[in-house]
Amino acid sequence: MRLGYRWFAVGAASALTLLSTIGASANVPLTKISSDPYTNSTSQHATQVEPDTFSFGNTIVAAFQEGRFTDGGSSNIGWATSADGGTTWTHGDLPGTTVYATPAGSFARDTDPAVAYDPKRGVWLIAQLPLDASVNGAGVIVSRSTNGGTVWGNPITVVPPGGINSDKSWIVCDTWASSPFYGNCYIQWDDHGAGNLIYMNTSTDGGLTWGPKTTTAQGIAGIGGQPVVQPSGTVVVPLDNANETAVGAFSSTNGGASWGNVTTITSISHHTDAGNIRSGALPTAEIDGAGKVFVAWSDSRFIRAGKANDIVFTSSSNGTTWSAVTRIPLDATNSGVDHFIPGLAVNKATSGGSAHLALYYYYYPVSNCTSTTCQLNVGFSSSANGGASWTAGNMQAGPMTLSWLPSTTQGVMVGDYISASYNSGGTSHGVFAVANPNNGSVFDEAMYTNTAGQASATVLAADSPKVYGSANAASFGASNQSHTWR
Repeated sequence: MRLGYRWFAVGAASALTLLSTIGASANVPLTKISSDPYTNSTSQHATQVEPDTFSFGNTIVAAFQEGRFTDGGSSNIGWATSADGGTTWTHGDLPGTTVYATPAGSFARDTDPAVAYDPKRGVWLIAQLPLDASVNGAGVIVSRSTNGGTVWGNPITVVPPGGINSDKSWIVCDTWASSPFYGNCYIQWDDHGAGNLIYMNTSTDGGLTWGPKTTTAQGIAGIGGQPVVQPSGTVVVPLDNANETAVGAFSSTNGGASWGNVTTITSISHHTDAGNIRSGALPTAEIDGAGKVFVAWSDSRFIRAGKANDIVFTSSSNGTTWSAVTRIPLDATNSGVDHFIPGLAVNKATSGGSAHLALYYYYYPVSNCTSTTCQLNVGFSSSANGGASWTAGNMQAGPMTLSWLPSTTQGVMVGDYISASYNSGGTSHGVFAVANPNNGSVFDEAMYTNTAGQASATVLAADSPKVYGSANAASFGASNQSHTWR
């Protein structure tokens, strides 16, 4: 299906509102918040992939790759910021990062953006993983904004290049005024050159300087960690093991001075998504107002013969003891729908049995499809009772044909993760890549959000399906497989 659009400017000149619906069944107006501005012939244009978002008050900041290279990374990291809860957006590109940036930086490429906010100092931060000309991780950098997320400075070095091959960075700041470590910021990353050994770095001055890299107590290998901070100041870091066969978590109770052992949460049963799309079982993690941690990922354990993925989740109040893995009933277990690449949001103004959760994800209506027949959509579900029950899956965007997506050495790409955040009014805004038909060799893949946001709803039903895949906790363990997602 061809996607028809009509565009009108709103707010700032760089903010555009999509007034028509994407897909016959979507019925959700979308706003295009950014598009790829680059034209270098070495990467694929116009493409934007892999967003992260963070919100504080009524400000939402998103960051994403733009100009995706086939063998890893992008021309630069773009940003989009809304100061009115997601109604209007301004956007731009980070300065001083890659050779394509304005002003130009020294790095060949940039990837893995993640957003955080330090309310103690009023600083927005975007952590990134720069790449060198050989497509190796060249340390970790962070860009800062002190004006609400619309003017960004040249990047600050968190981890210098040399002697490492960094991968999959993520950032969080302690936003709890009652915490003894209020304002601390934490970056997690792994060293692909050392078998995905996990490291953490801490800043106590709004990202201006960073402490030395620190491993977990047992020097664990892993990938895809997403740290969150509890009101007590405890930092909990859910992550996958290095070959993505188990999910676990580790924590720090002393402001990042040291990090404990990894607790294995459960093994992962993951269906390989069809159509050569780049996807996996990387976790998405968020926290409610009382400090309960929620972790979700794609998993096939509840589907007979593992023929498709559900989105499943678990939760913990202490980062050590976790609830049983629960299926989010987006569709019936025999529907044949395949769900993957989830992005979870939790409203921190809510907690416990009244916690509001929002889930955005990609899906195929028919799991058994091919690169020419797969139809890619964006879906949404919510819970207003702490995940006890969920609304049925609701289409946000699509259908998209896989040939509209840029290629990578690990498949066609919308991103290894997507993201969503709540505004102060209690509605969630997902930010996700949506593709239109190519114009010859030029792509049309950009960042979108649901224009009006989505409120969480209470439903009466939750299912308790049979478990077909592995449900027992396997050892997180060390891995001899060195995996990278760039």
